[in-house]
Amino acid sequence: MAVTTVQATASQCLFEFLHMEVVFYLQERCDAGKKGDVAKQLEQLGQRVGGSLVERVSRDTLRFKNELDAIIFICKHFWLHAFNKPVDNLKTNHQDTYVLHDNSFRLISQISHSDQYKDEVSLYLAFTRGLLMGALSNLGIRCQVSAEVTQMPACIFQVKVLL
Repeated sequence: MAVTTVQATASQCLFEFLHMEVVFYLQERCDAGKKGDVAKQLEQLGQRVGGSLVERVSRDTLRFKNELDAIIFICKHFWLHAFNKPVDNLKTNHQDTYVLHDNSFRLISQISHSDQYKDEVSLYLAFTRGLLMGALSNLGIRCQVSAEVTQMPACIFQVKVLL
């Protein structure tokens, strides 16, 4: 059954709302001084979701020849399934570091662009960091993922492959 544009848009809006509510719920549940615990819980949730989603998306895909092929798959296909668009740019230093650029990252696009919320943005990126770690882990790549916001809503995810 084909998914219409209206259904895809509705699904994406519901996912964005659910993501915002999960972050808010975890913030309220944890003590004010334990922001790291909230980020860790969001990363763990993202790892479980990322692992499951990459299994579904890569079901009909052949094995990857190397880690670069797996990262390209993540940028083109996995990101498309998760966020309805591919990654805008991928850069690498060919030494186990990959940088994914998303110029309009959907999960932070609704947050105000003022400096007031700069500290909060890291919590909204924790789920996606975990999503990437879980997906790459299921593809056989151990990694660390960091995220930074250069200018809202542009976001950079840096994937460091662990040997």
